[in-house]
Amino acid sequence: MASEEKVFSMKFAKVYPLLVAKAERKGRTKAEVDEVTAWLTGYDAQAIDELAQSDATYREFFERAPCMNPRRSLVTGAVCGVRVEEIENPLMRDIRILDKLVDELAKGRPMEKVLRSADAK
Repeated sequence: MASEEKVFSMKFAKVYPLLVAKAERKGRTKAEVDEVTAWLTGYDAQAIDELAQSDATYREFFERAPCMNPRRSLVTGAVCGVRVEEIENPLMRDIRILDKLVDELAKGRPMEKVLRSADAK
């Protein structure tokens, strides 16, 4: 799908500041965006910062992720009018999961719920 390829080829350095800005507009922090990004991908904050300064595409960011969190399948709901659990392309689903996590953060959800902690109800 052409629109998916357009998203996949976007530079992470262009998308990441938008995610941070969305959270910060709602009183959350870059550190919290880094925390949800690290939870999803396995990158640490330093690696995220380095990638945000690089030419890496969104596809490369996700394909090179050290350890995609198996609990990401617990992230459900709509983002941009599309239910993440119904997205067939695994890469696009992971991209939308990150969007959903940042949306939840921006909406004020407690971090333990955003990160699908086993003890969060």
